[in-house]
Amino acid sequence: MPPPAWPLSQPSVTGTSAITNVPHDELVDLPITELRTRYTAVQLVDMYTARIAALAPLNAVIELDPDARTIAAQLDQEKTKRGPLHGMPILVKDNIDTAGKMRTTAGSLAFDHPAPRDATVTAKLRAAGAIVLGKSNLSEWANLRGLGSISGWSARGGQTRNPYALDRNTSGSSSGSAAAAAASMCAAALGSETDGSITSPASLCSLVGLKPTVGLVSRAGVIPISSSQDTVGPMGRCVADVAALLGAIAGPDPDDPVTASARVEDYLGHLDSKALGGARIGIPRKGWFGASRTVDSVMTGVIAKLGELGATVIDDIALEINPKLGGLEILVFACEMRAAMAAYLARRGDPKLRGMMDLLAYDYLHPEELRWFGHEYFDMAQQHSGLQDAGYDAARAQCLAMSRDVIDAAIQKDKLDAIVVGTGGLPWLIDPIGGDALTPGPNAPTLPAVAGYPHVTVPAGFYHSLPIGVSFIGTAYTEVKLLGYAYAFEQATKARRPPRFLATAEI
Repeated sequence: MPPPAWPLSQPSVTGTSAITNVPHDELVDLPITELRTRYTAVQLVDMYTARIAALAPLNAVIELDPDARTIAAQLDQEKTKRGPLHGMPILVKDNIDTAGKMRTTAGSLAFDHPAPRDATVTAKLRAAGAIVLGKSNLSEWANLRGLGSISGWSARGGQTRNPYALDRNTSGSSSGSAAAAAASMCAAALGSETDGSITSPASLCSLVGLKPTVGLVSRAGVIPISSSQDTVGPMGRCVADVAALLGAIAGPDPDDPVTASARVEDYLGHLDSKALGGARIGIPRKGWFGASRTVDSVMTGVIAKLGELGATVIDDIALEINPKLGGLEILVFACEMRAAMAAYLARRGDPKLRGMMDLLAYDYLHPEELRWFGHEYFDMAQQHSGLQDAGYDAARAQCLAMSRDVIDAAIQKDKLDAIVVGTGGLPWLIDPIGGDALTPGPNAPTLPAVAGYPHVTVPAGFYHSLPIGVSFIGTAYTEVKLLGYAYAFEQATKARRPPRFLATAEI
């Protein structure tokens, strides 16, 4: 099958838009650089708020800050701009603390009051001049409450829908951030990832998504799962917007000791359309090709394009995902979640919620929480003794051997600058009864997630109006290189297209 040419041709329009008359089409897919020069902060807040209201069927946004317009007016009066995000309305995932009038809930009904102070990343956004416009919906408890969960569903926010086909899933857990950013309901968005929660929804919504190195961005004030894998990262419609957002939130934070050695660079300033020239890019095949002919076809085109852009492509490198990794990863989560959640709840200071037992008790008393799936992972966390659990150290060591060591060996053997793979399969149909039924495809997020390494996904194509992403993966603190490669690929292909809010995928 010949490689596709860019821009990929759009199939004939046979789908019907389920949402029409969405205002302010002039905002669609505008990068932050143009938003900043064309509009005031107040204008942007008003226009994005109108789009959010019109696109309410997506269930992407849980809550808006009632003070956003006042904050925007204050920023418009400042004579000195604070940086590239000055006056930009940003949505943040509803597991990231925001002081003020908005709640932070992880999609659960258990939290009925706002957090007493901002998460570190929220405070950094505000310091950079960004407007925290509102909170985005998510897979409840970041998809780690129970088996059979439905990505994008929360008791508080309902079911997030994919703006490319409303009967399809956005993946999770940063579901609302992805849907909202893809539909131009904000300038950009923040998500969080433990394993795939930024990069998977970004791929399924034709976005750029970055999962940073664990330790580059603070997790203080973020509802946790795993102290060894959790991180916060940017999601946007272009690489430059993601780079600008990363520059605002990265850096050391005494409230999160893992960030003590964070190495921050000028991510935006280093973007170069020629970055792939001379780069050594590894392509794994065994275990990565063969699951989806659609993704394989797009990846064939990606490989050809990398060569055209001057990269040296080392084909068929070894990059194995050990089948035991998933079970070990869940054991690590179970041990880490109990301690991490107790620490977060202590910071939150809610006398009703102090640990896993309180969260479990709340669910038992509120059946609307358990409407579609249970809390088996919460049960596991409660049953383990935390970081002192007898199996924890061995499980974490095995996870690193099966992820970090595998990536390191592949990069060192062929002196690679990055590894490139298909991010995942196509968006799947929403099924609240059966839960997630992922479509066939590669699984890019897991190895870098478990390793704590950076991972960037960027739009690569479409199949019957459904997005497909490609991933750039590297070792710790190589974000500036990965963003450069993603930018060069993006500029050469222009593969992203805005959604049309179809009722179902085109056939």
